[in-house]
Amino acid sequence: MLEVKNAVKTYGEKEAKTYALNNASVTIEDGSFCAIIGPSGSGKSTLLNLIGGLDSADSGSVIFNGKDITKLSMKDRLEYRRENLGFIFQFYNLVPNLTVYENIKVCENISSSPLDIEEMMKVLGIADKRDKFPSQLSGGQQQRCAIARALVKNPKLLLCDEPTGALDTSNTKEIMKLLREINKKYGTTILIVTHNELICSISDRIIGISDGRIVRDEKVDLPADPDSVQWA
Repeated sequence: MLEVKNAVKTYGEKEAKTYALNNASVTIEDGSFCAIIGPSGSGKSTLLNLIGGLDSADSGSVIFNGKDITKLSMKDRLEYRRENLGFIFQFYNLVPNLTVYENIKVCENISSSPLDIEEMMKVLGIADKRDKFPSQLSGGQQQRCAIARALVKNPKLLLCDEPTGALDTSNTKEIMKLLREINKKYGTTILIVTHNELICSISDRIIGISDGRIVRDEKVDLPADPDSVQWA
């Protein structure tokens, strides 16, 4: 489904030139629940941004369903994101003057095959918050709304950049349970950039990055259930 081949991304020039990605290659199968780990500045978010069409590689390719997105025009790349991807970030990026329902509705409107908003809110436990504004929600509730907004598009690929970084232990556990359930219920391929090693224990694929290189690529046959993990 998704293949990154020899991706190179650099910043700066000459003596100041640094590699964010250095000939990184990885293949992700449909339906994977994949943790991408590594120290700060290792290239994790850069890899996610290339896959998401938010950044361009200096060389190499990113192939999704047989199409190299690095060769797409800006217009076609926008269409690629709209039709195939959902994004979840550490900071929720909700529209403050829209309700929970309205924030989710925005993304439903740009999808050609959206999921049902009511079902999304029910699955994510925020149906009773539908008329609340972001300022009236806890951090965990805001992240649930952000997840619903990303999922209502019915994306093939869900890209998560530190989705629990701003949450406490209890909310981290609940959000990871929800993401795992979504992965199983809808078959959504989920890639999670994280510093949290515990997320690796519930993943079926672990990609480790250091200095822009893939240094670990491990498939896990029996990932742990989120309820069995000591998140504290």
